[in-house]
Amino acid sequence: MSAELESIERRVLWLATSIVHHANKVRETRSGVKVGGHQASSASMVAIMTALWFEHLNAADRVSVKPHAAPVLHAINYLLGNLDPAYLTELRAYEGLQSYPSRIKDPDPVDFSTGSVGIGATATIWSAIATRYVADHFEAPRAGREIALIGDAELDEGAIWEALVDPMVPALGELMWVVDLNRQSLDRIVPDIAAGRIRSMFEAAGWQTITVKYGRFLRELFGRKGGEALRRRIDGMPNEEYQRLLRGSAEELRERLPGTGRGRRDLEKLVAELDDVELARAIRDLGGHDLVDLVEAFRACDADERPSVVFAYTIKARGLATEGHPANHSALLTVEEWEGLATDLGADAADPWAPFSAGSPEARLCQATAERLRRDPVEPAPPPAIPAEVGRDHRGKASTQQAFGRFFVDLGHKAPEAAASVVTVSPDVGTSTNLGGWINHAGIWNPRERLDWFADDTNTLVRWREDQQGRHIELGIAELNLVGLLGELGATWSRDGRPLLPIGTIYDPFVNRALEPWSFGIYAGGQSILVGTPSGVTLAPEGGAHQSISTPSVGIGQPGCVAWEPAFGQDLEWALLDALGRLGRPGGESAYFRLSTRPVDQSLAAAPEDAKARELRRRDALGGGYLLRAAIGGPPAVTLAAMGVSVPEACAAHDELSAGGIAADLVVLTSADLVFRALRARQGLGDADARVLDRIFPQERAAPLVSVLDGHPHALAFLAAVNDTPIAPLGVDDFGQSGDVEDLYRHFGIDAETIVGAAVDLLN
Repeated sequence: MSAELESIERRVLWLATSIVHHANKVRETRSGVKVGGHQASSASMVAIMTALWFEHLNAADRVSVKPHAAPVLHAINYLLGNLDPAYLTELRAYEGLQSYPSRIKDPDPVDFSTGSVGIGATATIWSAIATRYVADHFEAPRAGREIALIGDAELDEGAIWEALVDPMVPALGELMWVVDLNRQSLDRIVPDIAAGRIRSMFEAAGWQTITVKYGRFLRELFGRKGGEALRRRIDGMPNEEYQRLLRGSAEELRERLPGTGRGRRDLEKLVAELDDVELARAIRDLGGHDLVDLVEAFRACDADERPSVVFAYTIKARGLATEGHPANHSALLTVEEWEGLATDLGADAADPWAPFSAGSPEARLCQATAERLRRDPVEPAPPPAIPAEVGRDHRGKASTQQAFGRFFVDLGHKAPEAAASVVTVSPDVGTSTNLGGWINHAGIWNPRERLDWFADDTNTLVRWREDQQGRHIELGIAELNLVGLLGELGATWSRDGRPLLPIGTIYDPFVNRALEPWSFGIYAGGQSILVGTPSGVTLAPEGGAHQSISTPSVGIGQPGCVAWEPAFGQDLEWALLDALGRLGRPGGESAYFRLSTRPVDQSLAAAPEDAKARELRRRDALGGGYLLRAAIGGPPAVTLAAMGVSVPEACAAHDELSAGGIAADLVVLTSADLVFRALRARQGLGDADARVLDRIFPQERAAPLVSVLDGHPHALAFLAAVNDTPIAPLGVDDFGQSGDVEDLYRHFGIDAETIVGAAVDLLN
């Protein structure tokens, strides 16, 4: 390997270490809260990332960098001219370099947001699928390799293995993962020797595995007399013993390395032949720090059609004073140690950010690499136009889940261009979430065409036609995979210049299981629609395990997302169209819908026939709610506010109150999220449209409130603050159980009788 590449490797180590050093030891921290950073985790990645960027990557490749190696990424971007040097002193500062790589918030090129362990790595899988999908449907060019750089401790995350075993993954030959096998996690040395077991698990999932364990000097020693004993000794020792040797003096190494087993005498003789420097070098000569071996391993990945994983053995904190120490994860070099590192690496502590001299071999290599990796700016195509309505007449009794299933057929008739950009995803629940009609119409996408063996079976209701033209993607039963893919499908507008309209369906009780990667996908810029259905204790016969309670509050609290819970088909249609219109664009927004399988009489909230009144209803529904029934003859004595499937009970309670001479308003909420935003905007705490509050909760009609929903009552408790009125929030605050809907509603106090009782209690 060239001397200039080795020089660049040393400079990357210096810069990455200094970025963290300056943030902690030089920059003033007024709050007294530690800044932090990961010098040790960065150091183990330096050779891997130097070899990858300066010898292997092409402009079309995308790389997910392990969270704690963010300083290495920024150091490389600086050397390539992609990061202003002013940012090198701003790690973890306000509007500076983020603690972990961020596509949205970092000032330099970042392909994947990482930081939530396991999710950044699996994002490469979903990015590969999303890019292939775009290429198959819109004649867009395929991207290059999808590369993940991950720590070995990250393989403890279940998200990794849920993703690997999906049947689609073995077809993704563009995947290349590099495991930084430094044998340490945050608190400890990884126990025993797990690499072989992990390697076999990748192989069982259809991956090519490549191990880069020993450097060239150590391999040369293996060829000497006693070398085989040295190999056996290192291969057989547990991780903890190996790490202890890294911290030992030459004298300790000579005593400890030969061990007590077979071949001890030969190994003692080999050790005696080495001087102290050679002995220290030998125990540290791992393949993950050998630039030549790494480049060869990367090229071997390209030569295989399977996804590939490289296990690169490294030393945590390689080259630093904290090298190999079990507590080095968050350890920082002292000023003296940092200055000593400058001497070791040929850097200048007085001018830590000095670039390579103009015209030097290193500067020329950096310039050539920057040219090779330069990407043309992505010019996003405009998203398709979304109509205001699709023309369906919502009559009779229907659930919001049924209306959701019919929506896609209607969209295809009304706006075929928009429907062509829709891609739906399910974790093996496509038919049970009412996507059967859409699946029959659109087909199922798969990178490899698969034969439908039941195509000639007349009793088959859903045609399972899988090819590269389908527009539904069916994953295995893994909610994490669903939301991971949604995030990447929702990012194609910025990655590939082609906006998709991705919609995922999931059983609502399992939204919490998928919450972290879903939220992280939104943070990383993915715009999509997540549909949780069926929801609440309304799914009464299924029992508590399939009944969701907290998800309304989850939706309200999720940044970058509008949460909807409409009760009627027309409201759902308007909201879905509005949500589709927010996708695939700068400043776009995701959406979460909470739906039900309970049929609801659509006439309870029939849209006005007058065009102007209908448009006012649509405007209010998209603002968060509307006044469905007003007290006759004056202001109400009480206001009922209901959301979602609980609206029929509120209507029945309104009838009973009116019959008893109690004047009541009835407000239907379509989105508690938007109403809460409106309240904060009126208080000067946000920039939402607050006018909806004046239409559904006007001050002149202020009255005590009873709120009700099939979810936790605190999701609507904030309504008391709209006009500073008393409130009785009704909802579900305990685990559900099996039963009939009426029984469960009565048990949890969300039935009409309890609503009436709560209203009377407020008045008394």
